[in-house]
Amino acid sequence: MKVTLLGTGTSQGVPVIGCNCEVCRSVDYRDKRLRVSVHLQIGDKSFIIDSGPDFRQQALRERIRTLDAILFTHEHKDHTAGLDDIRAYNFSQHKDMPLYGEERVLEQLKREFAYIFSGIQYPGIPRVQLNPISEEPFEVEGVKFIPIRVKHYKLPVLGFRVGDFTYITDANFISEEEMDKVRGSKVIVLGALRKEPHISHFSLQEAIDVLTELKPEKAYLTHISHLMGLHREVEQELPDFIRLGYDGLQIEL
Repeated sequence: MKVTLLGTGTSQGVPVIGCNCEVCRSVDYRDKRLRVSVHLQIGDKSFIIDSGPDFRQQALRERIRTLDAILFTHEHKDHTAGLDDIRAYNFSQHKDMPLYGEERVLEQLKREFAYIFSGIQYPGIPRVQLNPISEEPFEVEGVKFIPIRVKHYKLPVLGFRVGDFTYITDANFISEEEMDKVRGSKVIVLGALRKEPHISHFSLQEAIDVLTELKPEKAYLTHISHLMGLHREVEQELPDFIRLGYDGLQIEL
């Protein structure tokens, strides 16, 4: 399995429009963060978790030529807004794009992208196949995904475990039962918004505490805001097994 972090930024990305802080002015490429998303290449199968507003740019940058399915963690716009750009895969692969998400999330997609689901099928609109999922494991193209239920303040969100890899973005609470589903993962990618506490995201220390309990071989932080600080400085503060993720980072399992 090859995991590529397509985007590691929070909903506004980094730099933030109109901000003049040192992170937003940084020339370090690791401080340039598109909206959060990840690509999984498992054998000849290709999956993306969340198609945010930077989806087209990310797919072009990483030369993702084929895509078998998109999985959604939840319905927030920074995780869904790029859905229209799957049209290129519809054209090249000559098939509808399978989408996997909870019923609530799929219903939100129907509202946000009403033209896709309207009775008038305008030529060239995205073609999709909706696949409702729950907290039960499911398979896509022979690959098993284990949903991990987390809370994003009061909003239920899904993370996913695939083999020895677990991916969780927007969260500030994981129950012990769900933590047990993650245990044994060799690599974990976990959201950490900033150093200060936040109402709906893990802070840096909270994420470190979770990862210290889970004890993966390697962990990477994502969904990072400009308030976290400069990449090169924050990295020096982390335990050896935890690194800050950055756009384009590739992880081999």
